[in-house]
Amino acid sequence: MEVRIKICGITTLEDALAAVQYGTNALGFILVKKSPRYVSPEKVRAIVSSLPPFIQTVGVFVNESPQEVRHLIEYCGLDLVQFHGEESPDYCRAFSTRAIKALRVKDASAIEEIDSYRDCVRGILLDSWSSKAHGGTGKRFDWDLARQALDNKAGLPVILAGGLDVSSVQDAILKVRPFGVDVSSGVEVSPGKKDKKLVKDFIKRVKEAAQRVTARG
Repeated sequence: MEVRIKICGITTLEDALAAVQYGTNALGFILVKKSPRYVSPEKVRAIVSSLPPFIQTVGVFVNESPQEVRHLIEYCGLDLVQFHGEESPDYCRAFSTRAIKALRVKDASAIEEIDSYRDCVRGILLDSWSSKAHGGTGKRFDWDLARQALDNKAGLPVILAGGLDVSSVQDAILKVRPFGVDVSSGVEVSPGKKDKKLVKDFIKRVKEAAQRVTARG
């Protein structure tokens, strides 16, 4: 079993290259101006152009116009887009080959939403619900609900986020067995500034947990 890893909230080339060196599969860039992890399109473009091949770049958006999303995909050189707002299935379908839809989990109703996105996104990301933010809260939700989503996903990859850090990610993987994990605040010194040791240790623990899952069969 391989668990894909995305380090999100990247704002500097230094942090991006460190995450790549330690073994991340993807890097996330917050293109939401209200976010404390916002990074300008110009900076994203500069970072993306300096990355080695085979690293996926993901732009994170919240209720942005489709026209602006398309513009930023091309301008920044993004591989994928991650929608964290109230984007409808029809909205996501316009970006289906690139889209990941984030669902904020408050209760089982969020899991039931997956069905409506089944044919219009590449994967579902499950994050913690908050009335104050669309993501990056650092809070954990009920992993039993994530496991339920995985059991009923019918082939749709499920990515786990929300409250993951060095101390919790192995338990999360062993319990949920997700396609991938997404971390931001759990490996930070401050919003948008990564702690390189935490990034390294996080990635190491993900890989160790994946090996344990494989060994269990």
